Amino acid sequence: MQVIPSIDVDRGRSRVVFWPGASSGVGAPTDRPEQIAVRFADLGARVVHVVDFDGARTGSPGNLEAVGAIASRIAVPIQLAGGLEGPEQIRLAFAAGATRVVLAMNVVDDPSLLADCLAVAGDWLAVGLDPRPERFAAFPWKRAAVPTLDAVVDELEARGVRRFVLSHGGSEPDGPLLSGLVNGHDAEFVVAGGATDLDGVRRLRDLGLTGIILGQALLSGAIDFSAALEAAA
Repeated sequence: MQVIPSIDVDRGRSRVVFWPGASSGVGAPTDRPEQIAVRFADLGARVVHVVDFDGARTGSPGNLEAVGAIASRIAVPIQLAGGLEGPEQIRLAFAAGATRVVLAMNVVDDPSLLADCLAVAGDWLAVGLDPRPERFAAFPWKRAAVPTLDAVVDELEARGVRRFVLSHGGSEPDGPLLSGLVNGHDAEFVVAGGATDLDGVRRLRDLGLTGIILGQALLSGAIDFSAALEAAA
């Protein structure tokens, strides 16, 4: 299972200051996304996830300069989320240096928009879903009844989606639900959040997930990245 570091970018800077030597007083803290990305790439990250907070607020990419700065410094794929609401925004993201994109749940009820986005991004497109029951049910569905998560994944797979990012925040993921998705679909499933320690990483690994995205847990030092890589192996 991949361990994917996440950098939340707001106005060009990381929302969480990264100081890998905080416990020993070594090194210096930084909120520069490109420096944080270089550190994780040097430690063995195979993908870096970037969340564009400005883009998420406005519906259009707002931190493409930061994406470009990261791309100029590392040779691993950059996965971008936030502000990607159509094919034009995806093109801008790719032009800046992103190599993968994550769309929000609103694309689920817009087959035409999804088709346009897939035409640009193909297999490098993922759809972000929040599988927590209360949040899934609260989504403003444009249909007569709330569908099941499994049914939505079926729909999206049939339309060509092969990657899914499941948001859990700090809550404990539903193991049986995730296991059912992994075993019941021919797609990649990555969990965003959902682990606060190495045991949590191991539990997700054992479910057969493709990867786990960790932001504050890694940047704050709550989970050591090298140890997380070992736990996920």
